[in-house]
Amino acid sequence: MRHLVLIPSFNSGAQLVRTVRAARAHWPDVWAVVDGSTDGSGEALRAATAADDPGVRVLALPRNHGKGAAVLHGLREATAAGFTHALTMDADGQHPADRIPAFVAASRADPGAMVLGLPVFGPEAPAVRVRGRRVSNWWAGLETGWAGIGDSLCGFRVYPIAPLLAVMERTRWMRRFDFDPEAAVRLSWQGVRAVNLPAPVRYLSAAEGGVSHFRYVRDNALLTWMHTRLVLGAMLRLPVLLRRRRRRPSPQPGPPAAATRP
Repeated sequence: MRHLVLIPSFNSGAQLVRTVRAARAHWPDVWAVVDGSTDGSGEALRAATAADDPGVRVLALPRNHGKGAAVLHGLREATAAGFTHALTMDADGQHPADRIPAFVAASRADPGAMVLGLPVFGPEAPAVRVRGRRVSNWWAGLETGWAGIGDSLCGFRVYPIAPLLAVMERTRWMRRFDFDPEAAVRLSWQGVRAVNLPAPVRYLSAAEGGVSHFRYVRDNALLTWMHTRLVLGAMLRLPVLLRRRRRRPSPQPGPPAAATRP
């Protein structure tokens, strides 16, 4: 198995360099997919790290396509390079780079599973965002027959690349902000087990360099349409989901041990 840290980024400013450096301190292969950024962050990353660090690679898309499209581009390149698993994390500094080894260890212990971050929020987390994700989590549970997806929206997770790539190549969805929850649901439909591990999540202030592209009305409308599609898909798969639920053992937490650097 070969694990890669994959960081999609759109106009993340100086935070992109800090995020890549933090990830690089904990893992030897870190790729950033600059998704049509216009703020110079991709160029700054190349100048700061990629030029003299063979463990960092910067992929650039000519225009903004969305988070899922950026991840898809990275997965295709990663497959060509021989990687089997990708740990995705956001470029805005919310996700804990020091948890990378533990998540990779859980993935190595169960290579066919997806290892999903279970967010632990600080007091600075916006209440509307915390409450809103509970709604998405409930729908994801319904759509998968309560298959053990602890959090549908957290972008800090490890995917086995082959099944995720196969799922994404078969649909025109999963290209924007809806990528994370739809990926978890569709992989669950394919029989990919969920392992949930806690991961602290920070909401950085503007003074700390925090950048957010979340738009309450637009993105919630996107999630509503996504869950509508997935509920319809779940109804078609209902007999299979019920059979899996009857056979499913009680979910077990992933191992806390740190991964060994290759």
